[in-house]
This record gives sequence, structure tokens and C-alpha cells, in this order.
Amino acid sequence: MASHDETYHPRDTLANTANTTLQLSVAGTILAGVQNTLRKQNVGAMGIITRSGGIIAVFAGVGVMYQFTKDATANLRKKDDIYGEALAGFMGGSVVGVQRGSIPMVLGAGAGFGVVMAAFKYTHGIKGYSIKEDDEDEVARKEEMRKLRRRPLQETLEQLGEGRGIYGPGYEERRRERLLAKYGIDVKEAQEQFRQKNVDSTASL
Repeated sequence: MASHDETYHPRDTLANTANTTLQLSVAGTILAGVQNTLRKQNVGAMGIITRSGGIIAVFAGVGVMYQFTKDATANLRKKDDIYGEALAGFMGGSVVGVQRGSIPMVLGAGAGFGVVMAAFKYTHGIKGYSIKEDDEDEVARKEEMRKLRRRPLQETLEQLGEGRGIYGPGYEERRRERLLAKYGIDVKEAQEQFRQKNVDSTASL
């Protein structure tokens, strides 16, 4: 799936990789600290490194492989799509398998992580799938939706009648005829007389 962006903006691979690696390293350190406090024996503060350092290394390795592969692939292909995300996910997930020292684990973890990240990319995460559009396309799409849901005016008038802000063509003329027939009042003529009376009053002043 190609990106819907018309122009691709190159990414700073090294900066992004360093930032992601730092973030995951911090997350790994926190997890290692929690694991260290849950040990039955007292290993001291350095146990985070000596006993649980592997967790930090795995988190950092996943960050390096994932972000570097993602940005480098996007820069080379000039697009950011699910294929690049899947490859980056595979490389990041394979780090977990390397820790276990098993080729099947490397392939399995890489494939699983790649599928998850590609699906996350395709569905735009928790926001749900939506096509990126510019403002004009969005306005046009909403207008089309309104046309699909818009009911004919005549049908609305038949069901609700005129009034309350809903008026059909020629409403003023029909209203004038109804008032003339029912009360003998010509609204248009009365309005003209009232307007002329105001003009005469103003002139006399």
C-alpha cells in the first residue's frame, strides 16, 4: 500500500534512530529495575545491569533495528508504506529471537512483529483506517455525503408542511392568498400603505 502523500519528505535516519533507541532503552531500564526489585535475593542497584542488563540490550537493539530499517527503507524507496513497516518490524522482532539463540525464534519473532507493525500501519493504529486527504478533497467528500443523504424538498414539505424554517418555492405568494381569502387582508398592500405612511411621517418632520 503506497502512501497517500503526494510528496515524500526525507527523514533523518540517524537522529530518529538515536531518539527511538534512547526511548526504548529507558523503557527497558525501567522494566529491568522492576524485575530487579522482585528478585528474592538482594543483588543491589547494580543488579539492573549485571542481572537484568539483557532486557535493556534487547530493547535498545529492537529500537536500533526497527527505526533504522524503517527510515532507511523509506528514504531509499521515497515512500512510507506497510511494506517498509513490515520489513522494519521483522528486523526489530528478530532481535528478540537472537537473544534466544534460535533461528526458528528469530524468524518467528521477526515475522510476528512485522505482521503486527504492518497491520498497525495499515489501520493507522487506534485511530482507525482513513484516507489522508487535503482540505478541498475533504470538503468535496462531505458534500457528496450530504447529497446522498439529502431528501427532496417536496417530500419534506409533504411530511412536515411549511413553516419552522422550511418553505417551498412561492411560499410568500401562497401565504398572501391564504390571508386574503381567510381574513380579507392583502399583506402586500398593507405593507405598502405602512411604508408610505412612514415616508410621509418622515417628510413632515
